Amino acid sequence: MNYKVINRKKKVALAAGDFVGSLLWAPVGLFRRQRPVVPDEVRDILLIRTAYIGDVVMTIPLLKPLRRLYPRAKITFLTNRPSGELLRNHPAIDRVITYDAFWFYERTGRTAFSEYLNVLEAVRKTRYDLVVEARGDIRDIFLLAFLGRNKRRVGYGIGGGRYLLTDIVPFTSVKHRVEYHRDIARFLGTCDEDVAWDCHLSAAEENRADDILKENGVDPHKQFITMQPGARKPLKRWPVERFAAAADALTRHYGVPLVITGSAGERALAGHMVAAMQTKPVVLAGKISLRQLAAVLRRSLFFVCNDSAPLHIASMMKTPTVAVFGPSKSRETGPYGNPHRVVERDFPCRVTCDEDVCCFHSHHACMKAIGTEDVVAAAGSLYKDSHG
Repeated sequence: MNYKVINRKKKVALAAGDFVGSLLWAPVGLFRRQRPVVPDEVRDILLIRTAYIGDVVMTIPLLKPLRRLYPRAKITFLTNRPSGELLRNHPAIDRVITYDAFWFYERTGRTAFSEYLNVLEAVRKTRYDLVVEARGDIRDIFLLAFLGRNKRRVGYGIGGGRYLLTDIVPFTSVKHRVEYHRDIARFLGTCDEDVAWDCHLSAAEENRADDILKENGVDPHKQFITMQPGARKPLKRWPVERFAAAADALTRHYGVPLVITGSAGERALAGHMVAAMQTKPVVLAGKISLRQLAAVLRRSLFFVCNDSAPLHIASMMKTPTVAVFGPSKSRETGPYGNPHRVVERDFPCRVTCDEDVCCFHSHHACMKAIGTEDVVAAAGSLYKDSHG
């Protein structure tokens, strides 16, 4: 399920569910008279964004406007465990609740049910004056915002469950997800013109990033390139052999070291890339945390990646980025705010692709159509514009 549902079966199911739910909920609406949210009466706010890391990063620009609107309120951010790490030290957040929701992450059995009950109890205990569900997803709306027995529930109704919301944010058009989230702030009353987002790294964390690079033979005060060949969904991955060829070409041209990053689960993928390379890179895949990744990206000459969480971390850190896009939509999830180049091919099926199953007659054609020379050229253009 996404911000705007494109899968036909999901669309039908959500429409049917909303129709039945609205009928059943109609009598309750007759007796509910909602008044505007009064900022001075808001003491506790819950922001819900449980999935996924990149999407949570793109929700961060909503925090400063929320703090400005409700300066006296305590803001709690409910998110997944990895994203909780990135939110640490954020000045607009008073508390982070981490929870890997079973409807997004593979968790089954008693443990999953017990974890859900624990987080629901934590939400109910506070009885938040205002809950903002930032995804527009019926599962988050029903299982956390509604069953949490909170007073005001604000969010989009395009992903089901609009009848469970007290305040519905209008969905006007498909746009970048940073703006999709900032529209919630606009609906509530205000939004800064400038987008404010950062990882808020401490001096100790910055120094540790320097040490990690030095330990691996990279001078953090000199130029180096960072690349990450992975992505959460396989269809979003540009062929690793082409990443390797692009890496060789770029390191030779610029005469700088190459750092390969990735999650612990992407170590093998990084290994395949190294095996296909002629030059020798530094591999940090599975060896650094998300916050350390943010620090490494801040120091990078530029970053080459697929549509993935690190892409959005790079945007947040203002790192020049070359992003390779296939089934996903760069208009919605491309780099935002930082100097960048997007490399993609216009396949008509991309408009309705759900990014899980390729329905094109030539499998993965949107990614295979992108050549090594395309990415190398994009990097050269980006470097020229960024460094004169």
